[in-house]
Amino acid sequence: MKDFTEETALTQTDPRHDSAVKHVTGRAEYADDIPEPVGTLHAYLGLSTRAHARIRAIDLTRVRGAVGVVGVLSAADIPGINDVSPTGRDDEPIFATDKVEFWGQPIFAVVAESRDAARRAARLAEIDYEDLPPLLDIDAARAAGDGYVTPPLTLERGEPGPALATAPHRIRGRMRVGGQDHMYLEGHIAFALPGEDDDVLVHSSTQHPSEAQHMVARVLGIRSNDVTVNVRRMGGGFGGKETQMNLFCAVAALAAKRWNRPVKLRPDRDDDMQATGKRHDFVIDYDVGFDETGRITALDGEFAARCGFSSDLSGPVTDRALFHADNAYFYPNVRLRSHPLKTNTVSNTAFRGFGGPQGVIAAERIIEEIAYSLGKDTLEVRRANFYGQPGDGRDLTPYHQSVEDNVIGRIVDELEASSDYQARRAVVLAHNAEGSVIRRGIALTPVKFGISFTATWYNQAGALVHVYNDGSIHLNHGGTEMGQGLNTKIAQIVAEAFGVEFGRVKITRTTTEKVPNTSATAASSGSDLNGMAALDACQQIKARLGDFAAERWGVAPEAIRFEGGQVHVGDTAMRFEELIGAAYMARVQLSAAGFYKTPKIHWDRAAGKGRPFYYFAYGASVSEVSIDTLTGEYRVERTDILHDVGRSLNAELDIGQVEGAFVQGMGWLTTEELWWDKAGQLRTHAPSTYKIPLASDRPRVFNVALAEWSENREPTIKRSKAVGEPPFMLGISVFEALSMAVASVADYRVCPRLDAPATPERVLMAVERLRGARA
Repeated sequence: MKDFTEETALTQTDPRHDSAVKHVTGRAEYADDIPEPVGTLHAYLGLSTRAHARIRAIDLTRVRGAVGVVGVLSAADIPGINDVSPTGRDDEPIFATDKVEFWGQPIFAVVAESRDAARRAARLAEIDYEDLPPLLDIDAARAAGDGYVTPPLTLERGEPGPALATAPHRIRGRMRVGGQDHMYLEGHIAFALPGEDDDVLVHSSTQHPSEAQHMVARVLGIRSNDVTVNVRRMGGGFGGKETQMNLFCAVAALAAKRWNRPVKLRPDRDDDMQATGKRHDFVIDYDVGFDETGRITALDGEFAARCGFSSDLSGPVTDRALFHADNAYFYPNVRLRSHPLKTNTVSNTAFRGFGGPQGVIAAERIIEEIAYSLGKDTLEVRRANFYGQPGDGRDLTPYHQSVEDNVIGRIVDELEASSDYQARRAVVLAHNAEGSVIRRGIALTPVKFGISFTATWYNQAGALVHVYNDGSIHLNHGGTEMGQGLNTKIAQIVAEAFGVEFGRVKITRTTTEKVPNTSATAASSGSDLNGMAALDACQQIKARLGDFAAERWGVAPEAIRFEGGQVHVGDTAMRFEELIGAAYMARVQLSAAGFYKTPKIHWDRAAGKGRPFYYFAYGASVSEVSIDTLTGEYRVERTDILHDVGRSLNAELDIGQVEGAFVQGMGWLTTEELWWDKAGQLRTHAPSTYKIPLASDRPRVFNVALAEWSENREPTIKRSKAVGEPPFMLGISVFEALSMAVASVADYRVCPRLDAPATPERVLMAVERLRGARA
């Protein structure tokens, strides 16, 4: 064990992920690894086998009589409120009562002595349904006019109608963008332990412990201070564990209190995928006007989303799709409208990018349309439409926020040069001109992504820091660790604040007992919010230590420095733990609760105006692909990325996030296809039918760099920028490169209008369609 009394030099390189060794050796403890106390029960959900139906009768006799079954829970057994809607719309029941609204909706839960017994018993229910017509997709929902799950949004600036009518060129089009399953390695799980009185402790794999706490209290009819939710780590989240975990936490806690025994609930992957939400799929209609240079003069866009049976987070997701429908481009006259449609499918939810990717890909499709219409390189058209700088008349977004920190031009210029884009594009064009069966494509796409929760009140965080009298440091904050390295970054911040080595800081699990009312670890805000809160706590303790040292040694507070594991008090230097020991003996408080709220942001949804984002993160990627025009199969030959993370907190972690986000974004647009049958059952419900990218699908050459010159203009933690979500959209470069390869069969005169995901089947159909157009 490390002796903190020994003087240790601070590391000069970024520390590795704090759980990296545990991950690869299997020693990392997840919720399902927690030892089960004697008497632990297991719950399993009984799910609907209809997409839309009235429940005439339910017979659970065989379920209750099955081997090992202790009991069954239904809506009648809920002492509080039968609802886990995160937006308070009371439209998301835990258990359906008189009607089911999607295939896979929970109707009851079995509680048994073993998970296998509960799982088998759940299949024995006899339910009499009266089938109703289901609305399964966007087109059906629109035609039926069945309404929205949440109010739509309109963003408007300028005079788009007249500008479209007088535009030199005009194109109307439609794009379908598919959804995406989170496919985390660790599925949903909740483990509840009853306590005395109303107390209950829930171990869960959730990105939002405070919301899970409030939902459990709501369902049990108790107060939030009776519920504790613990999260040590998650095996992936990507937004799927922001709200979707509420159901599992509530059922486990309900069963634990009902039978006064620990209860664990972990669904199979098949049931997990059918019962929990996905990324929203969209149908996007656009009407764009532009001039001979390719510069956009006006845009009208309609963004219709399949939201599912309840609101969940569809409101903010579809809002953010509109916020990012501009990507990095200035629209002089613009109107954008969302349509969050109700369907008889699982309620869709948060997913990395939170609607932003659907908006960005629409912007890139529009650029592509213009380029093929005018016979130009798509990069030339992109550059012609980039935002300008404040004061030049090209800096205002559709939501009336000025783009004050625009660096996209420099990012793209540097990547164009470092990737040798122009020379490689010339080679691609020459190759395709030979008429080979194998066609190639190359595309450079940018991203501008706004950072902050659009629900302003979520932009706050707390942290708790204890310094013990031996000089060791205990850190707790409101963020959750899902593999992204958040804990490592926050511990770095604390270590640097006190001038001590990284290993001196103990990172502990996220728990509602220590930091209350936390926001979800989402919206790329984990480091921004929790890092500043932790720093605030450190500064409080340092201020007390400074006052103590100044009085004890008779120096000015500004003459005290914390660095290199030592504290310099004027001309005197001592080990950090020496000062801490002396301060403890002098009764100096060595603990602090830090807090941070993001400044400057505000949003008026009704008016469609405000500053919803504190700042923007930027990036760009160049991808080169090859496609087989006889089969539609393809591969990614090379990808080069330059991404802006401001002044990086940990370059190794940030590069890992960029790489992972790119591959996940590429998967969304190429291999990951969700498919429901005509009855409304999800058929892509396991790794056998739902295909995420494999290691063999990554680009053959993969170059990733951070913009080391970048520094956040806003005073974020160490002037860094968020990294979790923005690079997800860099995968669009693969989609655009595929489109170019397809366009080559018609001499680049026609936009292929690929829908996403661009599976080999869709690529092949697009090739055949364009060959027909050429003929």
